[in-house]
Amino acid sequence: MSASVLEAVTRFTGDMVRPLTPPDDAKLVQQTLAGDDSAFETLVQRHRAVVTRVAARIVGVSEADDVTQDTFLRAYNRLGQFRGEAPFLSWLLRIANTVALNALARRRSAEPALSAEEEQDGKPAANRTPADALEERERRERLTTKLRLIQPAHRVVLVLRDLEGLSYEEIALVTDSPLGSVKGRLFRARRELIEILRQNTYDWGLPDEPAPA
Repeated sequence: MSASVLEAVTRFTGDMVRPLTPPDDAKLVQQTLAGDDSAFETLVQRHRAVVTRVAARIVGVSEADDVTQDTFLRAYNRLGQFRGEAPFLSWLLRIANTVALNALARRRSAEPALSAEEEQDGKPAANRTPADALEERERRERLTTKLRLIQPAHRVVLVLRDLEGLSYEEIALVTDSPLGSVKGRLFRARRELIEILRQNTYDWGLPDEPAPA
């Protein structure tokens, strides 16, 4: 077998086993605008979990699905406005932020509930007893309730930064706010949450505020 044939066969078989790279968000946007609705379905599948999770932590699980659905409907109808200057997810979360805050303004009495994603508290799932799961569930319910007591504009920044891990720059894009305002709101949100949690130190193990000297 000649070297050129061997090289061709090797290249061909390598291509056969190489995993396909999924299209990036910008490509899917372009495909959707060209009339391929299945591309938008891919975007929904790719980002629905994070949108629902953020919505649940802002408005409560009872309204999270409605906020998520409204977010994607608005995104679909405004897809031509996406310029690709920021990541698609940042653009999408900006819409979700607006929808969620509007929902809060309309329905302040929404019942708080668990976040959409259950995270472990350090114990392997196989070693978690029903009592562990119940305790973790109750703690998350209390945390979600406490988050609902923070001012909405501060709550959004806290959720995006401390729970979703977005950068300050990404949060500024999502909330359409100056970077300094984002940092200021996050500082105030953390301070509000600490003060709220200090009222129930038995839940969180926070030390009492030291008495002034």
